[in-house]
Amino acid sequence: MKRCRWVDEKSDIYKKYHDEEWGKPKYDDKELFELLILESFQAGLSWITILKKREAFRKAYDNFDIKKVANYKEEKINELLGNEKIIRSKNKIISSINNAKIFMQIQKEYGSFSNYIWSFTDNKIIKNTTDDFPVSTPLSDTISKDLKKRGMKYVGTVIIYSYLQAIGIVNDHETECFMYEN
Repeated sequence: MKRCRWVDEKSDIYKKYHDEEWGKPKYDDKELFELLILESFQAGLSWITILKKREAFRKAYDNFDIKKVANYKEEKINELLGNEKIIRSKNKIISSINNAKIFMQIQKEYGSFSNYIWSFTDNKIIKNTTDDFPVSTPLSDTISKDLKKRGMKYVGTVIIYSYLQAIGIVNDHETECFMYEN
């Protein structure tokens, strides 16, 4: 079974993520929120680092309950900063709380975050036909700019492009990958 080149074939967690999750269209706001927060924590790190800490993040972040995260106070921030099982960046933790609040504002405005994020492509999946993948595109530039204008942090164009790949708006499976047609 041929997978995308970025998958470490020795890593079960990477293979599982690639085979079962990456690039599959997601419409559930809870999933979209979790991946947005995880992508923002990935800034400057490798994705495998985040995947290995994902379960710890779920536990630490109340299973990514948006309302709970949006209401985290100083006591919870200190608890997260002391949690050695997650990424303990104060800026990223504070940003995740801020981003949860803005995520909820977008939900109110659009009915769901899913409606918002998918509106940028008129609910269509962008399927690349070459194996020469960019790290950002005009689409990720536009979404990043909009999210920043709304006040989100750690949502630069490279992070957003990676997010679009993760949530299946962009299908960047390599043409030889068994998931390319799925």
